[in-house]
Amino acid sequence: MTIVMQRLHLTHPLHFVIGLTLWSAWFVTVYGGHAVACEVMPPDPEQGVFTLVNALLLMVSLAAVALLAALTVGCYRMSKHHTGRLRFNARVSAGLYLFSTFGVLFAAMPIIGIPPCL
Repeated sequence: MTIVMQRLHLTHPLHFVIGLTLWSAWFVTVYGGHAVACEVMPPDPEQGVFTLVNALLLMVSLAAVALLAALTVGCYRMSKHHTGRLRFNARVSAGLYLFSTFGVLFAAMPIIGIPPCL
């Protein structure tokens, strides 16, 4: 396990794609789960946005935002301790994680304001 963590240190170039991969996994999970939930047990439209479907989608979205934000902060802090290529890798990774975090926030906004299964 220690070897894996050393290889995936926050300055590793693999972090360039991890943020966008996490965003795409969140997107598929949330919108696929929304479609399945609406097919299996659609809530009453008169409930508005306060349904179990929206609550679960919001919890998954908040977990994704928390993970991506933690990785953003971690990469940014790690960039302060390095120079050269490692600093560049950490700063670019932090920027991509931040971009993915805003992508999740932006795409999750309809969960708060639109009733599911319309």
